[in-house]
Amino acid sequence: MSGDKRDIVIGDPWGKLRRYTSARIALGRSGTSLPTKPHLEFQLAHARARDAVHHALDVPALEKALEARGHETILLHSSAESRPVYLQRPDKGRRLDAASRERLVALPKPAEPYDVVFVIGDGLSAFAIEENAAKFLDVILPQLEASGWHVAPLCIVEEARVATGDEIGEVLGAKMVVILIGERPGLSSPDSMGIYLTFSPRVGLTDESRNCISNVRPEGLSYDHAAYKLTYLMIEARRRGLSGVNLKDEAEALPKAGPDSADNFLIEKG
Repeated sequence: MSGDKRDIVIGDPWGKLRRYTSARIALGRSGTSLPTKPHLEFQLAHARARDAVHHALDVPALEKALEARGHETILLHSSAESRPVYLQRPDKGRRLDAASRERLVALPKPAEPYDVVFVIGDGLSAFAIEENAAKFLDVILPQLEASGWHVAPLCIVEEARVATGDEIGEVLGAKMVVILIGERPGLSSPDSMGIYLTFSPRVGLTDESRNCISNVRPEGLSYDHAAYKLTYLMIEARRRGLSGVNLKDEAEALPKAGPDSADNFLIEKG
């Protein structure tokens, strides 16, 4: 009917909750179908997630950014010789290739063991590392150095899985390893970085030996909050001599970021 202004998209009564999350909620409907706009947004998000998995880490750019900040870097590679092999053979991503292991073994041993080695691995989203790794290290490393932590050179690993860090920490004789790695992309978070802490790293450890801090990115867990959580876990791991399921994140929460930060977003304030 000419001039009919009725909206063909029927909204959801809880649509106001969308301002609290990037998750796909309260998208409405057109008849029995999803409206065109959110359908196209879903297709775009799916394409970005696929791109994140296959995108190759820009190692020269990352190395340059870290060295410009005064950090020593070591370039390494897992035993997965290519991206297709990495995706098809997770076991190969958990170990270094022979050349990388020899490079670490040949390094001069420090007079005192390293307290921690930071490993940067592409994982399943190199985008996450390119966007977040250097910025997160800008927050955490000055705090650790000011507190007297003996930090090893930064290790950049291509085609890396989380367990790659265990071998690096073992070869370097570090007391603990922290690996920054690209997480499996979500449909609203292709750039999410994970942080895994392992005390007394060695080849053969499994996930119950690690602590994980997830979704580190500007739209997720902030660098300040992630550094705060990681510092607490590192201090407790060193004090208690363990990590993993027996080490809980019991750090007090940081102060709220602002007046709009609520304890429960479902509760409306008058």
